[in-house]
Amino acid sequence: MSSVVDAPDVASQVGHYYQAESTYEVGREKIREYARAVQDYHPAHWDEDAAAELGYSGLVAPLTFTSIPAMAANRLLFETVVVGYDMFVQTEQVFEQYKPIVAGDTLVTDVELSSVRRIAGKDLITVTNTFTDGSGEVVHIMHTTVVGIAGEGVDPEITHAVENIMVHGVNILGRGRTAEEIAAIRAQPTPRRPEGELTLSMEGAARIPCTAISFDDLSVGDELPIRDARISRGDLVNYSGVSGDGNPIHWDDRVARLAGLPDVIAHGMLTMGLGAGFVSTWSGDPGAVTRYGVRLSNFALVDAKEGGEIEYTGRVKSLDPATRSAVVNIVAKSGGRKIFGLATTNMQFR
Repeated sequence: MSSVVDAPDVASQVGHYYQAESTYEVGREKIREYARAVQDYHPAHWDEDAAAELGYSGLVAPLTFTSIPAMAANRLLFETVVVGYDMFVQTEQVFEQYKPIVAGDTLVTDVELSSVRRIAGKDLITVTNTFTDGSGEVVHIMHTTVVGIAGEGVDPEITHAVENIMVHGVNILGRGRTAEEIAAIRAQPTPRRPEGELTLSMEGAARIPCTAISFDDLSVGDELPIRDARISRGDLVNYSGVSGDGNPIHWDDRVARLAGLPDVIAHGMLTMGLGAGFVSTWSGDPGAVTRYGVRLSNFALVDAKEGGEIEYTGRVKSLDPATRSAVVNIVAKSGGRKIFGLATTNMQFR
């Protein structure tokens, strides 16, 4: 029996939907763990009194925190539906925040294969996660786009190497299933999202951010204070454990080189988390961001001895007096290369 699955068949599964079997309980210590992993020391992530001063009922989760429940919920999709690839490369991420997530929240995670686009012989695969709270209102939506790479151009040794060192119980490339088994799964009617409008958080819409900066004091062209973030191999291992992203290109030299990389690289989501903290430190309120979109154009190398460094700069691109909101451009550079091809945040101010 064949063990090879034609990757382009994944396009026929667009719209595939399911809801994670269990809810995700947002814990106070998990928020602190994640904040440490992305080096975000805003007091609202660490101190309950500081969070209360901003109007929160508990510690506030960093913006990119939802990647944790998403990683767990998406595993089934990548083990049974998005299969046939030899490697995935993250290329774009969008976070939409309708209500800041705090300790004590209970999240329901929806998973949907929202699009598959073929460009230059490679598949751009977008997965959308919708997070609702205990009242059934949407608090966060996350869109993740990865490039699925198969066949030519991929070192055949990488599959064997990954299988031998990957965390037990994780089968992210969908290995171990025959083509016949995958075909049987795909022959089933594709489960679709139930009909009906999603209800966005009313509490989040009514909240006025407690930013350190007033909208009236902003001007187009204002620059954010530069942030230089240093990353070590230990930081990468810590982030892997906290986030659940055990991809060995982030901690194993051999696998990174088999994947065509010059060395171990930082997680794309880690670099985005550092960027989110860079912005919230400036604004004063982690809940001020309503949208954060990043297109990854390069990687941040992390040397075993010297580590790595990322420089973050930002600039106010536009202002909207009607909504007291701003669009801020973010630039991230590592080793003289821009690692964010395009990155913007939409933020509301008091």
